[in-house]
Amino acid sequence: MSNALHVHITVNGQRQAQAVLPRTHLVDFLREDLGLKGSHLGCEHGVCGACTVKLDGKVVRGCLVLAVQADGREVQTIEGLSESGEIRDLQNAFIRHNALQCGYCTPGMLMAASELLETNPHAGREEVRQWMSGNYCRCTGYQAIVDAVCEVLDARLTAADKGALA
Repeated sequence: MSNALHVHITVNGQRQAQAVLPRTHLVDFLREDLGLKGSHLGCEHGVCGACTVKLDGKVVRGCLVLAVQADGREVQTIEGLSESGEIRDLQNAFIRHNALQCGYCTPGMLMAASELLETNPHAGREEVRQWMSGNYCRCTGYQAIVDAVCEVLDARLTAADKGALA
């Protein structure tokens, strides 16, 4: 790889140093170089959301970001969120509501939902629907996904209210 550039990217808390071609997309780097297969390639145009990851704490489309653009930055994938336990309640709600079928979109849906839970913990049903509409699902429709996210929002608010009263 004579055109390769050396990047240092912290992925799920682990510092990674790799040589990558300048045209390598972040999602390809994660999947092929690091073996993190949770983020998927769908449309490769930034429309479907299957490649959603967090870059410096904000969701991005991994197919629209080059790996070299992530040099010196932090990336969190579905594997990192899942292993940390941070979204266990969200994963369980997806299961309870059957908000996943084939599972292809699920990692991106969970990444998007986790950002919503962080940034707008008081979101209403329409806000959830709007937020999640940026990720495509061809199997479930969105009702079950919205139900799952709303359940977690309600549960987290209830837990926060109980904590405030204690």
